[in-house]
Amino acid sequence: MLDYDAEAACYDASRGGTPRAEAAAAAVLSLLPADVGTLLDLGCGTGIVTARLTRPGLRVLGADASHGMAAAARRRGVPVVLADAARLPLRPGSLDAVSAVWLLHLLREPGLVPAVLAEAARVLRPGGVLVATVDKDSAHDVGSDIDAVFAAHLTPTPSDASGEVEAHAARAGLRPGGEARFTGHGQGRTPRGSAEALLAGRYASRIVPRGITAPELAARLELLPDQDTPRAEPVYRLRSFVRR
Repeated sequence: MLDYDAEAACYDASRGGTPRAEAAAAAVLSLLPADVGTLLDLGCGTGIVTARLTRPGLRVLGADASHGMAAAARRRGVPVVLADAARLPLRPGSLDAVSAVWLLHLLREPGLVPAVLAEAARVLRPGGVLVATVDKDSAHDVGSDIDAVFAAHLTPTPSDASGEVEAHAARAGLRPGGEARFTGHGQGRTPRGSAEALLAGRYASRIVPRGITAPELAARLELLPDQDTPRAEPVYRLRSFVRR
């Protein structure tokens, strides 16, 4: 897995920057009821999305387990608490909403997604809303030649599969709400960039090389044409869940 303290300096530039963040923030806000006054952004990272979760009457707090990411968010003016998403230093029922953008797919340890969803449910008031990305990695399957190279090496059980997330949410007392989609601007992959990301460990949640090493798989990507031409951009999916 990535060292997110070290990754903080280059994270935004390598993940689509402002256009992707603005699209994500707009999609999150579209799923928040008008009466939401407090929002916790779990796994806020550099705060590039968190800082854009703005509308009249809404107070936003970020939370991240990485010192480097939290420091970057604070430099953006985002109030941040350094915390494990499964153990939040907040009172039960103290929030109107929780968001988790591009977080659940990273939680590969067994039992971690249910724990994080249960913790989100704990800090939400009755009627409060959780908004989370689901099926994040599969959004990058756009039918490209890069996808064809990766096809035999995809993680068989993504931790943010929509059906699994819904089942875990139900056990935590969260019922399904709405849904939104947004474009991952700047995230259309190139063969060269995909090879570099694979070797840097940025596909740890998505790719598990089988019968081949990561450098060998990267070498196959380097044989593809148009090495620096982006393929189609992904479209990400957000789901909301309401605290019973």
